[in-house]
Amino acid sequence: MRVSGVEMRKRQAAHIEAPPQAPGQPRPNTCCLCWCGCCKCLWNEERMERNERQTCTMMDSIDAADEQRPSLEELLSWARSFDMMLRSFEGREIFREFLRSEYSEDNLLFWLACEELKKETNPSVVDEKARIIYEDYVSILSPKEVSLDSCVREGINQSLAEPSNVMYEEAQLQIYTLMHRDSFPRFLNSSVYRDLLASRRRTCLDT
Repeated sequence: MRVSGVEMRKRQAAHIEAPPQAPGQPRPNTCCLCWCGCCKCLWNEERMERNERQTCTMMDSIDAADEQRPSLEELLSWARSFDMMLRSFEGREIFREFLRSEYSEDNLLFWLACEELKKETNPSVVDEKARIIYEDYVSILSPKEVSLDSCVREGINQSLAEPSNVMYEEAQLQIYTLMHRDSFPRFLNSSVYRDLLASRRRTCLDT
């Protein structure tokens, strides 16, 4: 509905002469062509809704991009290299999901904890992290004990007197070998990996 110039001036005058609003209370809907964004007129509401739709569209695009990760090329590269899969965040997460189904997730968690320990140079932090790893994965009282042979376990026990950032290196290699030779081939033949691979191939064909 068109508003005459007279009517517009009346509304503007009423807006100017109106008593001040109490703090926290919304302003009355006094105009239909709000240019300052200060009121709740229809034009301003439509502008806000339009901005919200643009923001939602942007977030949907980001979500859609995230859903396409890992890419088909990256998935195929994992089948060629266990190390490449371990270097990929998505690869570790998907492999971890598979290991959880086989009740061997702790092997990967132990390997990752050892990787973090090797990066530490602060002696006090090394000491703390080394003991946490021992209590979590190596001690016979640990709820997440990993499969280590007796010789490796004994070497770790002796290293506890003077912890270092490489004290679990032999144990880490043993768990790495176990995952590589035992768990990884089953992972590549599992529904976790094959279904994801098939999904990425369908996506590539659709595009």
